Amino acid sequence: MNDPSEQAHDPLDPGLRAIVSERRQLIGLAYRLVGSLSEAEDVVQETYTRWYALSPAQREAIGSPGGWLTTVAGRICLDLLGSARARRERYVGEWIPEPLPGQLGWTSGRPAAADPADRITLDESINMAFLVVLESLTPAERVAFVLHEVFRYTFAEVAEIVGRTPAACRQLASSARRRIRAMRVSPAPIAREADLVKEFKKAWEAKDIEALIGLLDPDVKAVGDGGGLVSAALHPFEGREQVATYLLQVAHRASGFELLERTVNGRPGLVLQQAGLTVAVFAFHVADDRIRHIWGVRNPEKLRPWTDA
Repeated sequence: MNDPSEQAHDPLDPGLRAIVSERRQLIGLAYRLVGSLSEAEDVVQETYTRWYALSPAQREAIGSPGGWLTTVAGRICLDLLGSARARRERYVGEWIPEPLPGQLGWTSGRPAAADPADRITLDESINMAFLVVLESLTPAERVAFVLHEVFRYTFAEVAEIVGRTPAACRQLASSARRRIRAMRVSPAPIAREADLVKEFKKAWEAKDIEALIGLLDPDVKAVGDGGGLVSAALHPFEGREQVATYLLQVAHRASGFELLERTVNGRPGLVLQQAGLTVAVFAFHVADDRIRHIWGVRNPEKLRPWTDA
């Protein structure tokens, strides 16, 4: 199916430059809102479909095509988040946001001003730990928070998307900020995290349980996501002895596989491949010089972006 945004290459289209330049930011915004690249792409495709459903005169009358596209995409995401909650209740096992290869350029947005120290950066907003925290918010809180705190939209602009007053949107973002602040732990420096992931890889490949335990936080939590399509732990493992034991069990079953260091959602991660095909992606959260969270995604539907990564 063709992406309707490709129609923007028609030089006669009045919104050509604005439309083309907005697509990547729209996907980046939608990904942060729904936690799935495939769903984000669907959101943007539907947004462009609605744009091209307008008559040329209607498009001409829109003063800010980018603003119109963002408003429509945000509303689609809000509706999608509501239905996603019901779908995830039926999901087999744990649901983890879809991992992104590298940065993929999803860090474009409005330039940051002199923001408070607790303001979320565009880079931080794609890391797995932050996306998992976002899952604890209501759909309206998530949309209001991401638009205002990450993409720097005013509450008046957020209100247009959420369908509430600016004051109500301010309350939504404030509530989300308090909850995120209570759960959020600042990530380790990326170089140190890369070193720990490298050490973790060596210990896992060597099946060295003592080395693994030494790298894990006492309260480490490991979560797997197979989506019911492939084998994966249905419930999280907690505690370093339990997590290390489970990792060794996986290592003993994974003969013929190759473990590679890769950037996952902008942070150091690992990819498990078999015959060149990615079969699992691992993201980590490091705090206090220990690995505190491990997320392992095996659901093949969430690994499509890794086919050519």
